[in-house]
Parts: sequence; structure tokens; C-alpha cells
Amino acid sequence: MKKILLTIYYKLLDGYELTRVIKNKIISKLIKAPSVRTTDETLAKIIKESYSISRFGDGEFALMNGKGILFQPYHPELGRRLKEIIKSNQEKHLVCIPNVFFTVEWCTEKAKKYWTKYLNNNRSDIYKKLDMKKEYYDALVTRLYIDHKDKSITEKRFKILKQLWENRHIVIVEGDKSRLGIGNDLFVNALSIERILCPSINAFARYDEILKEIKKHNKNKLILIALGPTATVLSYDLLMMEYQALDIGHIDIEYEWFLKKAMEKVPVKNKYIGEIPNGTNIQGILDQRYKNEIIAKVM
Repeated sequence: MKKILLTIYYKLLDGYELTRVIKNKIISKLIKAPSVRTTDETLAKIIKESYSISRFGDGEFALMNGKGILFQPYHPELGRRLKEIIKSNQEKHLVCIPNVFFTVEWCTEKAKKYWTKYLNNNRSDIYKKLDMKKEYYDALVTRLYIDHKDKSITEKRFKILKQLWENRHIVIVEGDKSRLGIGNDLFVNALSIERILCPSINAFARYDEILKEIKKHNKNKLILIALGPTATVLSYDLLMMEYQALDIGHIDIEYEWFLKKAMEKVPVKNKYIGEIPNGTNIQGILDQRYKNEIIAKVM
């Protein structure tokens, strides 16, 4: 009897999933895709006009639907803030979502398969969260290499991005195992680097303490944040306090893959990568420059 009930359950589940896919495919034909500016337009806006950015991806959309992700358990307040920010229209602030709703032809086959499946399952839910009259920018502005079919423009884009912190004092707010810029030259043109280390898991639980620590810094410093969905909210709140703050997670790992000319997502020594096998088992490092840059820990 148990076997029969399980068989019925799985058939119903398959039917539900098929119905959802059909529904989302119909929506893609009947409803105009949200307006999302390109990667290059997003880069230009950040650099030339000193905008702050908050990025939304599959993790943020999951949290808005009440689901936790690998490194961030669901928190009602986080879900509420994400819903607020994704429809916001603050001056000097870009709300960024993945530029995949109109076409994924720019992607590698692996990335194209992922985004096609994801949208077939989630397009309707995502559209409900958006202001469909709003102009969004590209959340994949920090994903400049691995998923791009045409990698010929990657080096140029990284050079443009580096202009953002050229001759500027920067504060990197990151997970304690992220180590942005360590072992590469990503931030070599910055005037100075200071780091605030935060939990790699459930950073939002320490949100108020992290924000308090950042607020100790002068507002002319550039704040770069790599803290998953917590960074999405922090960037918005810091913009409201007149900082330029960028939710810039993934950029260092993408740069590492670019330097290695990797064709697949691979582990990077001493750096936490939550989206690949064996990417989270990270040991401590002895880099003295890195240790000297750490000016606070919120753990």
C-alpha cells in the first residue's frame, strides 16, 4: 500500500511541476519581460555617476518566497526588506536583477540550461515581486567571465570595473572566508584597503552590528560588500546614509577564474565558494597583508 501511495504522490508531483512549467512558458509569451539594462550600461552607471547597487539573484528570490539558501537561513525581516528594496526608486541607487528574462543567448550552454530551467519554474513568482514599470540594471555585472559564451570582452570589462576604486580608500565588508583580492591584483590600484570580517553563514543575524561598524568610517570611502543577500540590504541602507556602497559578491572569484582561464567553475585556494562541490572547505591563511587590512570582526 505504501508503495502505491508513493507512486501516486510522485505522479501528482510530476503533474504539478509540468503545469508550473507550462504556466511560466505561457507567461513568457504573453507578458513583456522586465526592462533590464545591459552589463556594460550597468558598469557605466556605477563608475561614471557613482551609483550604489543592490543585486538580486536566485538566492534573494528564494528568500522573498520564505525559503532559506545554503549560507543564509530564511529570516522574515530579511524577506521583507528584500521585497521593499526590489521595488524601490532611490536616487543614486541601482536595483539589479539578472539580465536573463528576454534572452539567454549570451550564456554558455551550461548557464543557458540553468537559467532556462530556473525561469520555467519561477518566472511567474519573480514577476510578482517586481515593479514591471521600473527600469532595472544587470545583477550579473559581477559575473563577468565564467557564464559568458563570448569571453573576448572580459578583460576590458574588468579594466573598466577597476576604475571604480582607482585612487580611492575602500572598505571591504566580507565573509570571514571570502578574502577578496587576496592572491591577485584586483584592488592593486586602490589607495588603501580595510576589511570588516563577518560570518560566512547567516550574516543577516548580525546585521545591526555590521552596519554599526561600517558607520564608523568616513563617507568618502567606497564600501564593497560580499555578504550574499545581506549585502543587498546593506548597500541600500548605506546609500540612504550617503555612502557609495556596492553589493559586489562573486567579483573576486570571477576574476580568479578569468586569470586561470578556467572553462568551468573550479575551487580557488583559500576562498569560500558556495556554489560548487568542495568550495566551502576552506582553511586559514598566513598572508600578513590580509591580516593587516582587517580592522574589525563581527562574528
